[in-house]
Amino acid sequence: MESERRPAQDSTMTRDPSLMLPSADPVQLIDPSGAATGEPLPDRAALLRAYGDLVIARRLNDQANALVRQGRLAVYPSSHGQEACQVAAAHVLADGDWLFPTYRDTAAAVARGVDPVEVLVLLKGDWHAGYDPYEKKVAPQATPLATQLLHAVGVGHAATLRGEPTVVMALCGDGATSEGDFHEALNFAAVFKAPVVFFVQNNEYAISVPLARQSVAPSLAHKAIGYGMPGERVDGNDVAALLTVLGDAVARARRGEGPQLVEAHTYRMQAHTNADDATRYRDEADVAAWVARDPITRLSSFLALSDAQVAAFAEAAEKVAAHTRAGLNLDVDPRPDDLFDYVYAERTPQLKEQAAVVADELAREAGR
Repeated sequence: MESERRPAQDSTMTRDPSLMLPSADPVQLIDPSGAATGEPLPDRAALLRAYGDLVIARRLNDQANALVRQGRLAVYPSSHGQEACQVAAAHVLADGDWLFPTYRDTAAAVARGVDPVEVLVLLKGDWHAGYDPYEKKVAPQATPLATQLLHAVGVGHAATLRGEPTVVMALCGDGATSEGDFHEALNFAAVFKAPVVFFVQNNEYAISVPLARQSVAPSLAHKAIGYGMPGERVDGNDVAALLTVLGDAVARARRGEGPQLVEAHTYRMQAHTNADDATRYRDEADVAAWVARDPITRLSSFLALSDAQVAAFAEAAEKVAAHTRAGLNLDVDPRPDDLFDYVYAERTPQLKEQAAVVADELAREAGR
């Protein structure tokens, strides 16, 4: 006779999934026309601060693209159109919190207070990240997909063990949610209630792979349920909604309630990098449809800024661009041995061999 099945008694494995479900539609507080939706909004001072950093971020995107064309940067992954996500992610953090950015999150690091010249050193081709991660609590930008999420969880878990009120904001794109490191990071964070906010910027493409070829889940935020953490969806071009949703997630983590997954719906307006031809895999009409949803014009319309205010924000952004341009136009005298001196305390046989090859090539080049 078959034994009677009984419900599990372990309450830790019977959490109500309805409490973890994301909103049916992305949270939106300001619509694309600039009109409030009626929900409580961040105060005007917070929105003005966000607007200023949005303008700076857009100007930095344009400046970095120009520096690539001039040969001053090797590559640049533009965040044009996604600036609201990055500015909000930086603004909701306290001074002692940590930000873990990806290679596309230059604007987030700058909004956190890192010098843009130091941020872009990595993309110029230098051997290090360019800035001290501990100064502003910003980890080095990660090029491999999702690896930074594991590091972020480690920092969050360590803070919990030390009794520190630290919260970690871990950024990634939709493509990173297909990686094994994404699974491992979210599972560990949920089990140990690490104070981490996993912030997915869903810009519809992982290079040339559309979201529909990556996941058939109702949304990426729904993935949170499988780990036992709440998920939420937010309009990624609405900085007011982002400040609210991410701010709530940070406050929840700081109260010791564990991690959360937030998915921002946005769009990558430009190519993956300057080496990518986006016209091979998407239509210009799709891109044009997102122009009306631009985060900067949306917030400007809501704030009803005067021409003088707009000009003042633009002037401040131009100063940042000029500083960046001047810093990256400086010629440096590279020291090849730096490639090998800071890997291990002592050079391994392999590093010695590689250093000898480089030295030989440089010597032959000098003799021509």
